[in-house]
Amino acid sequence: MKVLDLQCRSEHVFEGWFASEEDFQSQLQRGLVQCPLCGDEQVHKRLSAPRLNLGATPPEPLAQSPSVRQPESPAPNPQQLAAWLHQARRMVAESEDVGSRFAEEARKIHAGDADERAIRGQATLQETVQLLDEGIAVLPLPSVLKEPLQ
Repeated sequence: MKVLDLQCRSEHVFEGWFASEEDFQSQLQRGLVQCPLCGDEQVHKRLSAPRLNLGATPPEPLAQSPSVRQPESPAPNPQQLAAWLHQARRMVAESEDVGSRFAEEARKIHAGDADERAIRGQATLQETVQLLDEGIAVLPLPSVLKEPLQ
């Protein structure tokens, strides 16, 4: 399994899992590799550090009290992941990007001063908390880190 750090033209960074380098190149040439955020097919590999297993013994697990259990993380289901990506792309396609005016536009829509519509954009943590305190439903999502290629 080959795990690659990928980036689209909009500088969205994401991870791709492929059987081999040849598999990645084949899927890329057939237009099967797309940015999960914007659907861009112009994707390139970013520099990434491979994980090397040089035969070192793993560290011993920390002793845990019997009452403390670590939550189990289920393996990602490819069908569920595909459905989630499809839904995310649909939401992006069906919403208006208002950029840094998100909080302002959300307030206008909530007050009836602007047409009701699906919007997306950027808001500071403080603006997001204020919108929620005002009873305006928002779905905060983590920002994508934009790092320059080295």
